[in-house]
Amino acid sequence: MPAETLNPRRVGELITVQVIENLLLSVADEMGAVLKRASYSTNIKERADFSTAIFDAEGRVVAQAQHIPVHMGGLAGAVSRLRGAPELHPFRDGDVFITNDPYTGGGTHLPDITMVAPVFLADRLIGFSAVIAHHSDVGGHVPGSNSGDSTSIYMEGLRIPLVRLMRAGELDDAVVRFILLNSRLPDERSGDLHAQLASLRVGSRRLQEVFEKYGAEVVESACDELLDYARRRLALAVERIPDGVYHGIDWLDADEDDGAAVPIEVTIRIEGEAIHLDFAGTGPQTFSSAINVVRSALEATVYYSLKAALDPDIPANGGFFDAVRISTEPGSLVDPTPGAPVAARTDACQRVADVVLLALGEALPRRIPAESHSTITYVNFSGRSTEGEFFVYPEVVAGGGGARPAADGLDAVQVHVTNSSNLPVESLEAEYPLLVERYELITDSGGAGEHRGGLGVRRDVRILAESAEFSAHADRHGLPPRGAAGGLDGSPGRFVVRPGTDGERTLPRGRVSGVLLRHGDVMRVESPGSGGYGDPLRRPRPLVEEDLANGRITPRAATELYGL
Repeated sequence: MPAETLNPRRVGELITVQVIENLLLSVADEMGAVLKRASYSTNIKERADFSTAIFDAEGRVVAQAQHIPVHMGGLAGAVSRLRGAPELHPFRDGDVFITNDPYTGGGTHLPDITMVAPVFLADRLIGFSAVIAHHSDVGGHVPGSNSGDSTSIYMEGLRIPLVRLMRAGELDDAVVRFILLNSRLPDERSGDLHAQLASLRVGSRRLQEVFEKYGAEVVESACDELLDYARRRLALAVERIPDGVYHGIDWLDADEDDGAAVPIEVTIRIEGEAIHLDFAGTGPQTFSSAINVVRSALEATVYYSLKAALDPDIPANGGFFDAVRISTEPGSLVDPTPGAPVAARTDACQRVADVVLLALGEALPRRIPAESHSTITYVNFSGRSTEGEFFVYPEVVAGGGGARPAADGLDAVQVHVTNSSNLPVESLEAEYPLLVERYELITDSGGAGEHRGGLGVRRDVRILAESAEFSAHADRHGLPPRGAAGGLDGSPGRFVVRPGTDGERTLPRGRVSGVLLRHGDVMRVESPGSGGYGDPLRRPRPLVEEDLANGRITPRAATELYGL
């Protein structure tokens, strides 16, 4: 449109909308910065395993900081449940609500504790500030509260219903004491809970300042505009996809040695700007492991996948959520009945992302990458230090990013629904009686292709305490990440125990708990690589030689797979 035909007033309004959007995003970012600086546990202060967001008075996400995609399920779920809980109304200025429960509080698993604060200007509700953080221990049958082999949610830790933690600015000490009594690390929990409260206070104050500066009518109108813009962006992206039915299926590793792999399946129907994802065909819920996915986690994963594949520049708000239709079969892995275990839900969420991207790849050729490591590879070491203090060390180990249609995959990255950082070796060894002996990329773990898959990671941890307990949940220990367009598969992951200095044994699966390690034992964690893209023989010779020189591939792979 020629500049002279633009309405100057409309241009000014759009500029104001953009300014308010950036202000709200800065509020969410500042909340995260406060939480990280004020927290106690390494999982929050170092690994940044948390997320923050601002919601409008109607409970719609208007600004989400760029933290962890699956956390949006817990944040949006808690705000939605809060608005629909008349027993908790009316809200008052200074109220804070807390929950972690996937079935009654909108959460996704128990270590993720969500806090929500209604925000008022005078007597008017103007929105909600919300923060979610992964706590290192909330009880349950293993330290860390996050084992992959739990068979009921009652094994996984303390369930916190949606309750009032602060009433008009006064902290309810009884609620705090109840939570601390159920954690193996009460002092750490106390510090992290108060850090979340500090984050909420900053978010509430900053949101009030935005409303004071621009006025409620302008800010609320801007939020409506931003939400509608996100919806329209998604509609335009969907309209560019040819109408039709697209299908994707992949499998999770079997729960047991002689069990069958667990399918996750999606059918995507496109009609104009309408998109419908149907997960019929997905395997039944399981009580053999904790890979069930509640609705809030499923929705967060689907929204991430669509945004990533169709239009990464869609604003980080909930404007397009209502434009997406999702169907599930009750009692399936992605629609479990209350009580089913969910601690390892992110491994299944990663596969949900894989199948959604696979289905969209049928409609969008040369746009979707090969499969990434697409697992969490969550590991947990716990025990007592030589001083007698109990410790819990949680970690999520990165892996290979899938090769892209025009570029190699990334090495040692988090993908899809998670975005936490690693715990630096210096911080790990300063806080825990553990020694990291090796931390390196795994040669040949990326699938061969015209574009090579990203490499997985090896991390060897030696026990310095008298003993320690190892628990984990991980996938792709049996079925590797698949290549695309003629690219080869990446390597699977594995856990290998080396007792003392002699011998080693590989654990039979990725979902384990209570593995006893003695002083001097080494646990080797190997994360999966990723799939390659395109025929390996089409890879330019200089790139093969460079990979060989840098140790990313072996001479054998260079000869047998790339024809060097």
